[in-house]
Amino acid sequence: MSRPPLHEAEKWMRVALAEAARGQGRTSPNPVVGAVIVKNGKRVAKGFHAQAGGPHAEVVALQKAGKRARGADLYTSLEPCAHHGKTPPCTQAILDAGIARVIFASADPNPLVNGKGHRRLRKAGIDVWPGILREEADTLNRPFFKWAKTGRPFVSLKIASSLDGFLATATGDSKWITGPSSRQWVHELRDRVDAIVVGAGTVLSDNPQLTSRPQGRKGKNPLRVVLDTQLRSPVDAHVFHSQQQAPTVLATARGGHEKKAAQLKKQGVELWELPLKQGRVSLKALLKRLGDRGCMHILVEGGAGVFGSFLKEGLADELWLFLAPKLIGKGGISWSGNLQLRKIAEALPWLISHAERIGEDLLIQGVPRR
Repeated sequence: MSRPPLHEAEKWMRVALAEAARGQGRTSPNPVVGAVIVKNGKRVAKGFHAQAGGPHAEVVALQKAGKRARGADLYTSLEPCAHHGKTPPCTQAILDAGIARVIFASADPNPLVNGKGHRRLRKAGIDVWPGILREEADTLNRPFFKWAKTGRPFVSLKIASSLDGFLATATGDSKWITGPSSRQWVHELRDRVDAIVVGAGTVLSDNPQLTSRPQGRKGKNPLRVVLDTQLRSPVDAHVFHSQQQAPTVLATARGGHEKKAAQLKKQGVELWELPLKQGRVSLKALLKRLGDRGCMHILVEGGAGVFGSFLKEGLADELWLFLAPKLIGKGGISWSGNLQLRKIAEALPWLISHAERIGEDLLIQGVPRR
């Protein structure tokens, strides 16, 4: 069977990728996947994986297509599974539907899937074409790939900074450095992650809600995590009094502050007593605990000490830096904390992967150079 022209294959794969993106922040610990069924150059049906335990994208699209799927092409952003999990294997559904050709983007790193779906389909006589827009598809599923390989979540840092690199003045004032467009962007980011992490200093200075409030629709609130070694956070902070909106975890040291800990537990806050590293909650222990909980993607929102710790330990996978056209000057609080570097040669190397204007601000997306 002849393959479709590359430009046509990429066109339909982009539809599948757009479908996959609809599941961001909602499928953990599963990947985001989108699928589209095409026949005679026209779309028959499309679908995406909406939540863990629910039908996979391929099955959603096949159910919508019904008998029209016979002899059609199936484009999917991830290799179809060939094993029984919470749902039956997608490869069997594809075979039962009479699909003639399967085009997928990314291979699945899960050893239960990797290569097996591809081989199962080919063995049954289906024409399989892997690797179309693989880079875009791999980027979309970076959190899942990291979690599947390491058991730890993908870590994104979100920073709101002045043009000269400060997140607050010398007095700690930080509202509002960036404009409303950037703040709305942050709500979109929160909607796509599994957990938000902040330090006690952020709770004390900003008293944030850490909920997702995207414009024009209801957002999904991620797990809220407060790093507070000494239990400095007040029990009446917003994050501890809105458990009906989103659950909150307080990560602290073992022992001490029994009265406050008991009050927080009474309010519905989940306390994690974790080991310390250099007097602070161990970030590696925190990430392992979050990974064990099924969190694939976390968004770290400050403050400077927390950002600095993630950077120094090489635990940050990505940063979203919102630069406002404002200058704070000497005495401001640097967003990267005290990295204790003495030479430019010791500076942490990062790559700018994307930049765009958001209202009056500049958004820079970066990844570590490894």
